Formats: sequence, C-alpha cells, structure tokens
Amino acid sequence: MRILLSNDDGVHSPGLQALYEGLEGLGELEVVAPDRDHSGASNALTLNRPLTVEQHPNGFRSVDGTPTDCVHLAVNGLFKEPFDRVVSGINTHANLGDDIIYSGTVAAATEGRNLGLPAIAVSLVNDGHFHYDTAARVVRLLLEGRKPLALGPRCILNVNVPDVPWEDIAGIRVTRLGHRDLAEGAVPMTCPRGKERYWIGAAGKGSDAGPGTDFHAVREGYVSITPVHVDMTRHEALSSLREWIDDMASGEGQ
Repeated sequence: MRILLSNDDGVHSPGLQALYEGLEGLGELEVVAPDRDHSGASNALTLNRPLTVEQHPNGFRSVDGTPTDCVHLAVNGLFKEPFDRVVSGINTHANLGDDIIYSGTVAAATEGRNLGLPAIAVSLVNDGHFHYDTAARVVRLLLEGRKPLALGPRCILNVNVPDVPWEDIAGIRVTRLGHRDLAEGAVPMTCPRGKERYWIGAAGKGSDAGPGTDFHAVREGYVSITPVHVDMTRHEALSSLREWIDDMASGEGQ
C-alpha cells in the first residue's frame, strides 16, 4: 500500500511527524506538505505562478503552495508510482462542523478523493496535551481494517480525536457534522505605522452540537468519524425551487 501524507500546518508540523511515525511499516509512505502554515486555505489551487518543490533530509517534500497544490502535484506529477490512498493531518486543532468549509486539512483529503483516491482527514481536538500519537493510532486502526471500506465516489472520512492518551479514548462514534454559532467579530489593531489592521475573530461555539454530532462525540471522549462528500447541491430544495421558477415564468407569460 502506497500512502500519501499531507497537511495544512506545514511540513515541519509535529502532527505530520507523528502521523508518519504512527503509520511506519503499514505501507510505503510519501510526504508532500506545504512549506508553511496554510490553515484556513480550503480548496485553493495556485494557478498564477509555478510551484517549487523541495526535498528535506528526512525525505519529506514541501511545496510553496496550498494543501490542495501538494496533493495535486504528488498524485499528478511528482511520483511515477500511483498511490492507494491519501491521509491528511494530524491537524493541530479540531475540524468540527462548519470548520471543514475552511479547513486545509480536509481540503487536502478532498483533493485526493477528487483524484480518485480513498482519503482521510484527521484532526486533534487539542486542549494542550498534544496526544498526536493517539490520533495516529486511530488512523492506523482505520487503515488496518479487515476488509476495505466502500463509501462511494468522492467521499472522505473526517476524523476528530480527543486530546487524551489512547487508553482514555471512550470508543469510536460515526457522526454527522454539527454547526457552529456565528464567528466572533474581527479584532482591530493598530500597526506601528499607525494603520489599522484586523485579525479574523475566533470561530463560534457549537450551536447544533447535540447527540449524533461530531461536537457531542468528542465532548464525550469518543473519536468522531464523519463521512463527507463534495456534492454541495441541496437536493431537498430542488422541487420547491423548480416550482418557484415555473410560477415566475408563467407569471411573465400573462
């Protein structure tokens, strides 16, 4: 098994190193990750300039681009041998609910799935203990399953792991994405030259965060695994939208 590892925290992230060490011996591992932190980059591709790839003494490769760039280049140009799957992480903080819209960690996994590969995005629900080894062990458990998991086209697993020792994990729950409250307001500041600048405000707390959601699972000490796909069509709205359009069109004809 050939596994491509990537992330959005950068090639020197301790989470990426822990993931590599946790999966050693499971298959042939290759690492292609951004050369710096690209948290919040979502699915951005760099199209306005060429990308530079650097190989580091430990064998990891870095790209001066986004997480999506990294996976795209790795699958479509850097290596002759094909990959069997993509694992993105271990992210330094949670990717719960609406976080996945912005997450570069999930974006790297999504690009793998867009290119036809099973993909996992894994994040640590970090509370300052940095148990990346627990998250790596969860990924290894998923990859060592006795039979392959078939989830259909363009589906990835979004995995969030409590920041506790392995023996304190309560179990694994299959969840749906919850939702957050509105983000906090932008934080203004003044630079040394007197110009006003802004920091993006913190993400909101979980609002739709009850039983069955990813928020609830990790709060209870469980690993949360959510199957995510990239079809953003709101299918249940199609019928009412068609009726509205038909009504509008018939009104114009009168």
